[in-house]
Amino acid sequence: MRRWLALIVILFACMIIVVYETSASDRRFFLPEPLGGVKIVLDAGHGGIDGGASKGEVIEKDITLEITKKLARQLKRLGAEVTLTRSTEGDVISEHAPSEEFASLRERKKQDIFLRQSILKDAKPDLFITVHANAIPNSKWRGAQVFYHKQGDPQSELLAKSVQQAIRDDLENTDREALAIERIYLLKKAEVPAVLVETGFLSNDEERELLMDSTYQEKMANAIARGVEDYFDQQFE
Repeated sequence: MRRWLALIVILFACMIIVVYETSASDRRFFLPEPLGGVKIVLDAGHGGIDGGASKGEVIEKDITLEITKKLARQLKRLGAEVTLTRSTEGDVISEHAPSEEFASLRERKKQDIFLRQSILKDAKPDLFITVHANAIPNSKWRGAQVFYHKQGDPQSELLAKSVQQAIRDDLENTDREALAIERIYLLKKAEVPAVLVETGFLSNDEERELLMDSTYQEKMANAIARGVEDYFDQQFE
């Protein structure tokens, strides 16, 4: 009987060791989730017939959707509650109001922006991130850059700088700084800290190849998520 009891104790101890070793590399085994209770709305720029910037067959709407999905997964792993304005290749209207019809493309694009604003307002998030990619005639320019609205939430600047710094540190391929802008409607109307992340230039050959690469997209998403985590850490210092 004692021999069986000793064997049971040994087996139980082995199970505890296995569970510990499996979980020890995950700080969430010991600590609360870093973004637990935080609500975030993510917006993959453009969509559907509004492809955004492009170079050859590479279209902004596809890049932004892939990075946004990866970002959503990472933020959820950190404990955040995430809402996506769109999760398919179509625009927000095709996903949330497919029966709507419009007289022109311009009107559809305008109403698409208003619907994104409505989703943002209804979600009552703690912050908002819209993901984009750039393209200009001169192919030499490259580098991710984060923007915030001058008239937006006062904490948007700190969020933008936190995300920009994380991108600089993690990807090590840009020295750009976060900048204030005035023309982005969603950033202005968001009633929470809000930033726009231009993840790079499709017009730059090297950066376009990176933005098409799933591994690089994952690195970009992880850097943005770390910037968000750093932002909240600063709130409690």
